[in-house]
Amino acid sequence: MQKHLKLVSGSDLRGVAVDLGDGVTFDQETARAAAYQFACFLRDKLGKDALKIAVGHDPRLSHEKLKQGVLEGLGAFGAKVMDCGLCTTPAMFMTTVEAECDGAIMITASHLPFERNGMKFITASGGLEREEVVEIARRMEDVEPAWPQVEEVDFLAAYSRGLVAFIRRETGQERPLAGKRILVDAGNGSGGFFARDVLEPLGADTTGSQFLDPNGLFPNHVPNPEDGGAMRAVCGAVLTSGADAGVIFDADCDRAAVVDERGLPINRNRLIALLAAITLEGCPGGTIVTDSVTSAGLTRFIEGLGGKHLRYRRGYKNVIDKAIELNRAGVPCPMGIETSGHCAFAENYFLDDGAYMAARLMIELSRRGDLTCLIADLEEPAEEREARLPLTNENFRPDGERVMERVRAAIAQREDWSPNEDYEGVKVTVRLPGGEGWILVRLSLHDPVMPVNFESDVPGGVKRMAAQLMDVLDGAPGVDLSPLAALVR
Repeated sequence: MQKHLKLVSGSDLRGVAVDLGDGVTFDQETARAAAYQFACFLRDKLGKDALKIAVGHDPRLSHEKLKQGVLEGLGAFGAKVMDCGLCTTPAMFMTTVEAECDGAIMITASHLPFERNGMKFITASGGLEREEVVEIARRMEDVEPAWPQVEEVDFLAAYSRGLVAFIRRETGQERPLAGKRILVDAGNGSGGFFARDVLEPLGADTTGSQFLDPNGLFPNHVPNPEDGGAMRAVCGAVLTSGADAGVIFDADCDRAAVVDERGLPINRNRLIALLAAITLEGCPGGTIVTDSVTSAGLTRFIEGLGGKHLRYRRGYKNVIDKAIELNRAGVPCPMGIETSGHCAFAENYFLDDGAYMAARLMIELSRRGDLTCLIADLEEPAEEREARLPLTNENFRPDGERVMERVRAAIAQREDWSPNEDYEGVKVTVRLPGGEGWILVRLSLHDPVMPVNFESDVPGGVKRMAAQLMDVLDGAPGVDLSPLAALVR
């Protein structure tokens, strides 16, 4: 049905699951229909009718009714179910590798507000592609509920033991984190297990950890390592407790960021640089795939390590799929990572797993005693900003394409502008007094908005570049330039 297509968000289904006055778009019946069609998808993909499908959820308030719908849909198909209860998205993937499940469904809306919820669909090849989720949504219809054969398994405990064994194997020590104070901020999502079941068995003191208890209202801060308030909360906790490091997760633990002993965040470009330094040790000359908004300083840092940096399109699936494509073509690529914190290693099935990434960093912390020593040579931009320009017409895509054509034309006309790589949108290198910067203008895949990113290696550069872009786009139909004007003021 057409209404279900509106629930497609990237490669997930998402909607409003708790009524705050505007109604619900993702209810038990929706979950039932989606689960049934996912089972049909697996049947067609695998060529088998007898399916075993794992089901897990984060702590959102709506998880019980949505889980009921999922189980009813899988029962209507005739699938067996492994009920993993409270879990993480990466652990759900591992059920297809270690527990012989044909697929998995994670009930989550990641970092979105508590009233939202949704479903992620997983196979042994990873998450579904957007086109596959669109097809599931297109086929969704009312399903007569039936109850499946259910086996309850605490799979998160098994997943935790796997991380502990990995760290012990890599360090050669039973308690490699003894003497270290490492705190966890789970944002009241699913990530509290990392303190109790991973760090503490390895000898770490987790005093100062916060918001470990699952709470579907997320009352303390949004579970999102990209959110400024969330990062300030974990940075402050590290300073208050005198910790050696902090780790923060999103609600379903496919993303993470870390904080150093000075209370400074290691996220975005700094996190990518740190992980590049670690992974390139085992893959000399390898290619690090990132999204398009990473810094010029990061490129120089990766090249200084002997690696190559491919800035690809935004969207974690785009980045990870490109890294997989390179490896299949024989190009060594140890990692694909987006600035949002989605990070996938070749050594770990190219799974975007925030807890595995944190485990990798704990190994380095035990070896070196400090993480930031690895990124001392990273040149960070003086300024970076994003302006999101609304497109005001219902048929917004042609207006967005015309905006990008204006920018392309301006590159040919301005002596201080030159073209840059353009895997998405239009990217411009800009010569500035005393340095340089860049502008990236792109059209959102799904929303009527044009994100514009700026980076400058000199103070005041963003304001200068925003003013230049304002002149280029002045009078462009169907685009609201007020967010750009705010950078100029």
